[in-house]
Amino acid sequence: MLDVTIVLVNDGYASTSIGPMEVFYAAGRMWNVLDGHGAEPRFRISVASIDGAPVTSAYGLSITPQSSVDAIERSDLIMVSASGLEPNAWPQKAPELAPFLRKWHRRGAMIAGLCTGVAFLAEAGLLDGRRATTHWGVARRFEQLYPRVDWHPEVLITEDNGIFCSGGVYSSVDLSLYLVEKLCGHQIAVECSKALLINMPRFYQSGYSILPVSRPHSDQKIRQVEEYLQANFSRALSIDELARLVGMSRRNFLRRFKAATGAMPGAYLQMFRVAAARQMLEESVTPVQSIASSVGYDNVTFFRQIFRRYTGVTPAEYRSNFKPIPSVGTDLEMEEPMTMSIAV
Repeated sequence: MLDVTIVLVNDGYASTSIGPMEVFYAAGRMWNVLDGHGAEPRFRISVASIDGAPVTSAYGLSITPQSSVDAIERSDLIMVSASGLEPNAWPQKAPELAPFLRKWHRRGAMIAGLCTGVAFLAEAGLLDGRRATTHWGVARRFEQLYPRVDWHPEVLITEDNGIFCSGGVYSSVDLSLYLVEKLCGHQIAVECSKALLINMPRFYQSGYSILPVSRPHSDQKIRQVEEYLQANFSRALSIDELARLVGMSRRNFLRRFKAATGAMPGAYLQMFRVAAARQMLEESVTPVQSIASSVGYDNVTFFRQIFRRYTGVTPAEYRSNFKPIPSVGTDLEMEEPMTMSIAV
């Protein structure tokens, strides 16, 4: 049986600790019981806080641990829960975590950060030179705070030599189930997912994030170009046309646009078109081919490729994820022809 330690941190989302607890508790146990067999638990779970005292979530829920981190005597896997959305304050909140995580990493334990909790791994230096992810909403700030980390906020799960990270809040469940599969095999993970009525792990969060179409900057001429692109994104636009708009040479324009926005004009235009397409997919039943044309792509196959590049899913999958939920009692048979008509 493997020992898992969940480390609780104040001001976070309780689900990043409770979700993993329930997944690891269910593995080898819940399905077996439901299927009429004896339970075969695969994990022993310990819950700790920095000092052993209860922690309080961002919304006031108090969680009482079993011990302090110093009292942990054995662990094969240590998972650090999320904490707030203000990364500048985190090192001061839990400075004791860094030496604790380094010690257990040296002992050979696997270390995982959940959502924003990956910052504690970065503070400990465990992510330097490694692949990592976090919630898309704080990814830019993390890139500034921890430039030695190889950040990949487009994915939900990263694994690098025994160090694991998960993206958003509920992706802590994805990472937990991923670890069940890694440590116990595919069959146990499938049984666990069926027993808990959760899907097998997802791997991309780009379909859930706000596309980084722009970032704050003070270059007014480039801001003028951005506004022009947003007003004319559905038609073909050349670099020379955009450069002439602000009286720059092509070379100078490209340099300044990249410096201000972080993207080349072509990539910026694609991101804005995808953002517009996402909104249409969320709010309408317009056929995908019509949406592609309305945002500037006559070739629907190329549109699907671009859309998937920036979101990690196809337009049909995106629509399925975010379409309005039918009212209770809606005749689902009436919904099926509509769903079939827009499938891609």
